[in-house]
Amino acid sequence: MNSPAPSPGNMTSSTQKGCLARMKDALTLNCRQVLNLMVFFGFMFNYMLRVNLTIAIVEMVAKSNATAAAVVDNSTAAMERVVDEDGRTWFAWDAHKQNLILGSFFWGYLMTELPGGRLAEVVGARKVLGVSMLVSSLLTLITPAAANLSYLALVALRAVIGFLLGVTWPAMLPMAAHWIPPADRSKFMSNMMASSLGAAITMPVCGFLLSTWGWESTFYVTGGVALLWSALWFVLIFDSPAQHPRISMEERRFIEQALGDSVQASHKETLAVPWRQLLTSGPVWAIVLTHVASIYGFFTVVNQLPTFMKKVLHFNIKQNGLASSLPYLGKYLMALGTGVIADYLKSRNKISTTAIRKTFTTFAVGIPGLLMAVQVFAGNDQIASVAIFTLALTFNGAVTAGYLGNGLDIAPNFSGTIFGMANMLSSAGGFVSTLMVGSLTYQNDSYGQWQIIFGILSGVYVLGAVIYLFLGTGELQKWNSPRTPAEKEPESYPLRKNSA
Repeated sequence: MNSPAPSPGNMTSSTQKGCLARMKDALTLNCRQVLNLMVFFGFMFNYMLRVNLTIAIVEMVAKSNATAAAVVDNSTAAMERVVDEDGRTWFAWDAHKQNLILGSFFWGYLMTELPGGRLAEVVGARKVLGVSMLVSSLLTLITPAAANLSYLALVALRAVIGFLLGVTWPAMLPMAAHWIPPADRSKFMSNMMASSLGAAITMPVCGFLLSTWGWESTFYVTGGVALLWSALWFVLIFDSPAQHPRISMEERRFIEQALGDSVQASHKETLAVPWRQLLTSGPVWAIVLTHVASIYGFFTVVNQLPTFMKKVLHFNIKQNGLASSLPYLGKYLMALGTGVIADYLKSRNKISTTAIRKTFTTFAVGIPGLLMAVQVFAGNDQIASVAIFTLALTFNGAVTAGYLGNGLDIAPNFSGTIFGMANMLSSAGGFVSTLMVGSLTYQNDSYGQWQIIFGILSGVYVLGAVIYLFLGTGELQKWNSPRTPAEKEPESYPLRKNSA
C-alpha cells in the first residue's frame, strides 16, 4: 500500500524548519571564532587597563588655580589631597611623584613576561591570562581609593597591575599553539593588535569620562568592562579542543589533524625547556632581536613624538585627536590585512612559511627604517612629520604576518617562552629609548639633535630587518619535540559521542 504524498502544508513546514536550522548553524559561532573574539576584546581592554592612569592623571593633579581655592584635607598623608569648591578631589603631586606613579607599572611588567610565557605552557593560558585580567580589573576598580590613601599606595597598586599584565602577550602564544591551525595563525595574531585599536578608542572614551563624570569614572568603567570580559573568558575559553566541553566532533578533529604532532596534547605532563638548544638557536634570536628593534622604534615614536612636535615644530599632537589616533588605527588595519594575505598564501602553498615571514617582517620593520631616514631630512615640517610617523606605525602592523607569530612555526611547545624572552628584552629597550632621547636633547632640544635620534632609529629598524632576513625561518625545529609521537601518551580527553 502506497504511503500518502506529503501535503503542501507539511512540505512548507519541513522547508521552514530546514531553513531555520541552516540559519541557526550560520549564526552559531564555532569555538575558534569565539576565541578570536575574546582575544580581540581582551587585548583592547588590556590596553585600557594599562593607559587609563596615563590619561586620567592629567585631571587628577591639582591645577594652581584649583589649589588656591581648595580646602586642604588634613587627614591624608603629607597633605597631598585637596578638594575644590565643587567637591572634586585633586592631588598635589609634583613632577617626581607623577613620574614615579606612571613608571611603577613597568617595574612589575618586566618581571613576569618570561615567567608568564613559561607558566602558560605549564598550567595553560586560560588560567594565566584569566587570573591576570580578573585581578587587574579588581585592582583597577579600587585605584581611586588607593590614590586617596597615598601616592605610595597608588605606586604599589600600579606595580602589581603591571606584574599581572606582564604575562598577557607571552601567554597567548601557547593558547594559539593548541587552537589555531598553521594556515590561520597570522589572522589570529592580528587580534592581539587590537591593543593598538584600544589606544585609538581609549583616548576619546576616557576624555569623555573625565569631562563628564570625573577622573574616578575612568577606572570604574575600564575596570568594569575588563571584569566582565574575565568572567566570560572562564566560561567560554579552554586550553585545548580536547578540554572544551561544548566543541563539536568535527571542529575538534579538524584542529587536531591540522596541528598534527607539533604540539603536546595537554598540560598533564610538562615538557622541559631545552634551554641549550633554544638559547643557541639562530631562528629564536632572529625573533627576539627583531622584536627588540621593532618595539624600540615603536616606543620612541609613540612616547617621544609628542615632545618633538611640541618643542621643535610647535604643534601639539596630543590635542589633535585625529593625528594622535590615526597611527593606532592604521597599525591595526595593516595587521588585519596582512594577516589575511599571509594566511591565504600559506593555505594555497604559494610560497613557503619562511618566505612569508621574511617578506612581511622586512615590510613591517624595514620600511619604517627607511621612513625614519626620510624624517632626518624632511622632519622640520609639521605635515610631513605627522605623515611619516603615521605611515611608519601603520606599516609596522604587518609584524603579525611576520616575526610576531613565528614562535608558533618553529617551536609551538615553547612559543610562550620565546615570546616572553622577546617581550622582556624589548620592554627594556623602551627604557633605553627614553635615556637616549633624554641624553641627546638635554639642554639642547634642537632639530639637529632630533636628526641624530631619527638616524639612530632608522639604523635600529633596518638592523632588525636584516637580522631576520639572515637568521629567520618558518621551519619547525627538532628540539620542539623532546619525544617522538610514538612515545607520547594517548589523549586523555575522549571525543564527545553526541558531537555532530
